[in-house]
Amino acid sequence: MATFALIPGAGGVAWYWHRVVPLLTAAGHGAIAVDLPGDDEDTRLAEYGAIVAAAVGHRDDVVLVAQSLGGFTAPLAAERVPVRGLVFVNAMIPVPGETPGAWWASTGQPQARAEAAATGGYGAEFDEVTYFLHDVPAEALTDGERLRRPESDSVFGSACEFDGWPDVPIRVAAGSDDRFFPAAFQRRVAMDRLGITADLLPGGHLNALSQPAALAGYLLEGLA
Repeated sequence: MATFALIPGAGGVAWYWHRVVPLLTAAGHGAIAVDLPGDDEDTRLAEYGAIVAAAVGHRDDVVLVAQSLGGFTAPLAAERVPVRGLVFVNAMIPVPGETPGAWWASTGQPQARAEAAATGGYGAEFDEVTYFLHDVPAEALTDGERLRRPESDSVFGSACEFDGWPDVPIRVAAGSDDRFFPAAFQRRVAMDRLGITADLLPGGHLNALSQPAALAGYLLEGLA
């Protein structure tokens, strides 16, 4: 039995994983959706890594799963607890010492997003409906608005200090309809930074809400 430690993106709300957790546990595995204090200006990436590690505790066979901004927390947690695997899902993949704030220009995300918008025929100016919620069913958002919170500027300015990636299987999943981090962009970053070809999954940036069965299936397949 594996334990999936599920790291959310900006805001740090564990609720994001609420449609995936029961699918993993129904398959006989553990699942911990970690809540991070996204709106706390006094908390930085190092503390995020410590919070994830504390949530994992002494569990064995842990797979870290990081969504979006959670990609910057994953390597910090992996240095604190032994893991059997690491999965990035529509995630920001850092290099050692990088800040989340610098990642956008370093990877060319703004240009990639604008080019994808021009090709896809939707607006290049960011709004949540167009870029995050366009494929999320209304029933998946129950309680979400009440629980949401912003991400602090302090985290975007804090460096992701880690020595290197753990010697475990690492996979990257890119939503085929992700408008925020377009799939072609994610595949380029995964190859440039990890030497890995990203796998395409259905859904947009929030595919744990829009396509939970496909995402859970992908995570479970990785245990084989």
